[in-house]
Amino acid sequence: MSEIRSKARHRRRRTFTAVGAPLAVAAAGALAYGGGLFGFDGAGKASAVAAAPAWADDTADGFASVNSQGQNGTYGGRDGRTVTVKTLADLEKYATAPEPYVIVVASAIKMDPVGKEIKVASDKTIVGAGTSGEIVGGGFFLGQGVHNVIIRNLTIRDSYQGVWNDKEHDFDAVQMDGAHHVWIDHNDLRHMADGLIDVRKDSTNITVSWNKLGDNNKAFGIGWTENLVTDITIHHNWIRETEQRNPSTDNAAHAHLYNNWLQDEAGTQIKSSYGNYSRGRTRMVLENSYFQGVNNPVTKDSTAAIVQRGSVFSGTSGRNESGGTAFDPKTFYGYTLDEAAQVPALLKSGAGPRSSIGTAADAPAVKAATTLTVAKSGAQYKTVQAAVNAVPANNAARVVIKVAPGTYRETVTVPADKPHVTIVGTGASRKDTVIVEGHAAGMTKPDGSGTYGTPGSATVSVKADDTQLRNLSVTNDFDEGANQHITGHQAVALLTMADKVFLDSLIVSGDQDTLEMETAAKGRLGRVYVRNSYVVGNVDFVFGRGTAVLGKSVIQLKKRWNGQSAGYVTAPSTEANRKGILIVSSSITGDVTDRTFHLGRNWHPGGDTTVDPQTTVRNSTLSAAIRTAPWTDMGGFPWKQDRFAEYRNSGPGAGAASADRPQLTDTQATGQEIADWLGDWTPTAQ
Repeated sequence: MSEIRSKARHRRRRTFTAVGAPLAVAAAGALAYGGGLFGFDGAGKASAVAAAPAWADDTADGFASVNSQGQNGTYGGRDGRTVTVKTLADLEKYATAPEPYVIVVASAIKMDPVGKEIKVASDKTIVGAGTSGEIVGGGFFLGQGVHNVIIRNLTIRDSYQGVWNDKEHDFDAVQMDGAHHVWIDHNDLRHMADGLIDVRKDSTNITVSWNKLGDNNKAFGIGWTENLVTDITIHHNWIRETEQRNPSTDNAAHAHLYNNWLQDEAGTQIKSSYGNYSRGRTRMVLENSYFQGVNNPVTKDSTAAIVQRGSVFSGTSGRNESGGTAFDPKTFYGYTLDEAAQVPALLKSGAGPRSSIGTAADAPAVKAATTLTVAKSGAQYKTVQAAVNAVPANNAARVVIKVAPGTYRETVTVPADKPHVTIVGTGASRKDTVIVEGHAAGMTKPDGSGTYGTPGSATVSVKADDTQLRNLSVTNDFDEGANQHITGHQAVALLTMADKVFLDSLIVSGDQDTLEMETAAKGRLGRVYVRNSYVVGNVDFVFGRGTAVLGKSVIQLKKRWNGQSAGYVTAPSTEANRKGILIVSSSITGDVTDRTFHLGRNWHPGGDTTVDPQTTVRNSTLSAAIRTAPWTDMGGFPWKQDRFAEYRNSGPGAGAASADRPQLTDTQATGQEIADWLGDWTPTAQ
C-alpha cells in the first residue's frame, strides 16, 4: 500500500453501549470460551425495547447527503413523531406543520380538487406504508427555503386531464421551487398532467433514486433559473414511456446521473423525443446507464458539458453526444456503480415502492418483545429454523428466540423480510448452545441441483436487517481431510447479508471462510458489529464486502487439515468509498507456528477492478504467528494499491512502520474508529 487514504471531514463522535476505550487483551490461552470474555455475563437477558423499523433511520445519499446551507444531510422528519394518515385532511395537517414528522400514508388519498399540490414544510418524511400509500390526482410542492424533506415509497398518479402536452394544467407529482436537501426515493410516479418531477429556481442538494417514472409526456425537468446553483444526483431510476425531459437539465452546477434505465418500448404511441439533455451551463456526469430504444439518447447544447462513461445503448438512434469538462462526483460523496448491463434487471426488481418500507408505523416506541422458545423438548419449537419460520413477515417489533442448551444440527436462515430478530442461547456459556452443520462450497446438494457454493455452505445465514445473535456457538464442521476428492473447500459458519447485524458473545468456528460478511446487493450498506466473541479459522476466515467491526474479540488461528501452519485472517472485497474490516482492541493468536499467518489479502471477486479492499487492525495484541510482512497480494492484484494498515498494535507479532507494514498516523487514526464504521447506528443488546 503506497499510502493510507484519508479524507478530512467533520465528524460526530458517538458513544456506543458497552464499547469502551482500547484495552489490552490477554493471550487466548488465559481465556475460556465459556467464561465471561471481557466481562460478558453469560446468557444475557433480552431487552423489552423494540428497535425502530430499519427504514426509519435511512438517510439520503448523493448530493442530498452533502452538508451545506446549514443542513447536514437529508434525514427528513426522523427527529419528530411518527403519524399514520389515511385522509387528505390529516396528510395536509402534518405535511404543512412547522414541527418535524414522519408521515406514513396508509391508503390511497384522493386530492381535492384535482391537481392540488400540498405545500410541504421542512423536516418531513412522507412515506407510503408498504405498497398501499398512494396520492391520486395531485402531488407535493416544496417552496423557497423548504429543506430536509424525504418523499418515499409512494405511488403518485393520475392528474392527467386528457391533453398530452398539457400547458394549461401545471399538475406535477413533485415540484420544488427553491428547496434544498430533498430525497425522492422508491416512488412510482405516472400519468400526471404536466411533469412528474420539477426541480426549479435554484433548488439544490437533491437526490432522486430508485423511482419508476412512466406513462407521461414530461418526466423530469431541472432548471428555470439563470443561476448556476443546483447540485443533483439521479441514480437507479426506471424512466419508461415518457416523451421528453428524461431529464432536461438547465443551468445545473453539478448533475450526476448514473445507473438509470431509459426505456422507449417499440409499438406504442409514446415516442421519446430525447433522453438525457444537458443545456445552459450545466455540467453533467453520466455513468453506467442503460438506454433502450430511445431517440437522441444523450444531447447537449453548445454551452453545456457532458462527460460520458460506461453506458449501454440498445436500439437507440439520433444524437448521442458528449464534450466539455464536468467534475468528479467522488469529491462530493462516495458511491458505487453497478454494471450498465445489469441495470434493467436490477431496476425491474428494485425500483418503485417496497413492501419493507413504511411498515410498522403504528408500533409504539416501546413494546414488549415477542419471545419464542427452542429446545430439544419442552419448548414451542424443536429447531431454530422452525422458530424463525414462525416470525411474521415484516415484523414491526423485536422477536427474541431463546434457544436452550444443546447441539442443533441444522442450517438456519433469517430471511430478508424478517428484521428485528434476536437468537440468543440461554445456557451459562456460549459453548452450551451450538448450531452446527458441515456443508462446503463444492459439495453437491441433496436434491442434485448443483453445489452449495460459498454463501450457500453457511450454517447460519442472516439476510434481515437488525438481526442479533448472542451467547451461541455457530460452527461449520466440514471435514477437509475426508473430502479431498472434491474441489471447493470453503465452508462458511456464519454469513451476513444485511445491515445492522449485531454478533455478541459468540464462537464462530470453521476452517476456510468461517465468517462471511456481505451486503444485500452492490451499493447497499451492510454493517456488522462483532463484540466479545471468538472467530476461529485458517484461510480467509474473516471476509467479504461488508462494513464490519470486530471489537474486544479473539481471532483464533488454527492449522490446516493436514497440519500445515499457514493462512490469512482477512480477505476484504470492500466496495470503493465504503469501510471494510476493522479489528480493534482484540487479540490475534492461536496454537500455530510463528510467522506463518498473514493479517490479510485483497480479494477482487472475479477480477473486479472497482473494489477497494480495506482491513485496519488497531490497538490489538498480535501473537508471533503473524508474519513480519503481514499483508499479501491475491489474484494478481497488488495489496499496496488497496487499503491495509495497522495502528498501535502490540505483542510479538507487531512491528514498526515500513513499506511492507503501513501504519496510520495519529491524525489518520481519528478517521478509522468504530464510529466511522458504524455511523448513525448504536448497537445495543436487545
